[in-house]
Amino acid sequence: MNGKRPPSEVGVVALGRSAARDWGMVVPMEGRQVDLNVRGALLGCVRTQSHQGQRMAQQDDFAPTEVLAGQGASRAMEGLGIQFTGSGSEYFRIWMVNLLLTLVTFTLYVPFARARRIAYFQNNTLVGGDPLGFHADPWKMFRGYLLVLALGVGYWAVSNFQPGLAWIALVVFAALWPALWRASLQFRLRNTSWRGVRFSFEGDLKSAYIALLPFFLPALAFVLFLPQVEEGEEMTREAAQTVATVMGVVTVAFMVLLPWLFARIKRYQHGGYAFAQERTALKVGAGSFYVLFLKTLGVSILVGLVAGAVLIAPLFLLGGALAPLLITAALAVVYLLVPLLTMPYVHSRLQNLLWGNTRSPKIHFESRLRFRELFRVTLVNWLLIVVTLGLYWPFAKVRTARLKLEALSLEVEGPVDEWVARAKRSHQGVLGDAAGDFFGIDMGL
Repeated sequence: MNGKRPPSEVGVVALGRSAARDWGMVVPMEGRQVDLNVRGALLGCVRTQSHQGQRMAQQDDFAPTEVLAGQGASRAMEGLGIQFTGSGSEYFRIWMVNLLLTLVTFTLYVPFARARRIAYFQNNTLVGGDPLGFHADPWKMFRGYLLVLALGVGYWAVSNFQPGLAWIALVVFAALWPALWRASLQFRLRNTSWRGVRFSFEGDLKSAYIALLPFFLPALAFVLFLPQVEEGEEMTREAAQTVATVMGVVTVAFMVLLPWLFARIKRYQHGGYAFAQERTALKVGAGSFYVLFLKTLGVSILVGLVAGAVLIAPLFLLGGALAPLLITAALAVVYLLVPLLTMPYVHSRLQNLLWGNTRSPKIHFESRLRFRELFRVTLVNWLLIVVTLGLYWPFAKVRTARLKLEALSLEVEGPVDEWVARAKRSHQGVLGDAAGDFFGIDMGL
């Protein structure tokens, strides 16, 4: 060799000197001897890293691009809070006008009053700072109201003037009910919008009948045995006992299956909500509804026992002529206390269960409605409604709506503006079933 170092080795020496200075080592100047151990170790390290880099580049020139693409696939979630800006005084005026016109028109103004009420509450519900819109035509809702009213009047007429044919009218009404329910959900969501994009309900008609079919079976059993019960004087004792046993078994079975039936209905309902390209699903099993049902039953029994022991038991010990009257009053108080405590409990737990488990690939809901807050609001509402002879009702409605709505929140994946803009271009969720729009059925379900 001519005594000159290769370029790579010169770089290693320079690197060794720089590293040595960083580590506080004393390094001789050029021309002096460098520690061979340090120099050899650094040279081997640099060569190893160089060879590894060359092999990685030869294996896949697009590896860095794939890594970056994989990192970008998981997009950040954006939180959207819900705020209710309505006031009791504003809604009181709407409620008063609706009430007076409903009485004057013999309930024919009901669909128009309903449209005004829904529009007020939705326009004052802000999701991420933007209000919900309601675009329903009250005259379409009026046609739907007349249809449902005609079915109800028809059943009443047949039941009173032709009792033997009442079961036919009931079967017809029950057969139409799933279709009416689905049409109501479609109409309500199709006429609700956010940021210029309308919601929709994508549940099919077949699934609606499947979800509600178990409810028809107990009703069918009662319809078949009801005429025999009405003619009970002509029945033998054995036949009467058989009918009573069958109806009792059907009732108990229905109560046992009620949480499962309710879960089927809510799974269909929450599984059909759609907005833009997103469709929700309810990710909860029937077991959670059974737990809620049993807890509610336990709370009801506990409240009844405690209230009865505190209010009624002392009255039996007092005796006297006023004892029956006082006991009746105490029973009335217990009758009011049980729903006063159980209803807020059920509503808070049910809202958290349903909306906390409703989600789509890009939208996740969350509900944190507390029982204590809802109970406090409910208690104050009941007291003020009684004191004001019902005039506090619209204020109570607004307070309850604010508490329930502001307990909800949602998270969306990626920028909301992007997939809202795509939905506007594709017009998804705007057009729907013409028959549902024509009848304008809205049952408030």
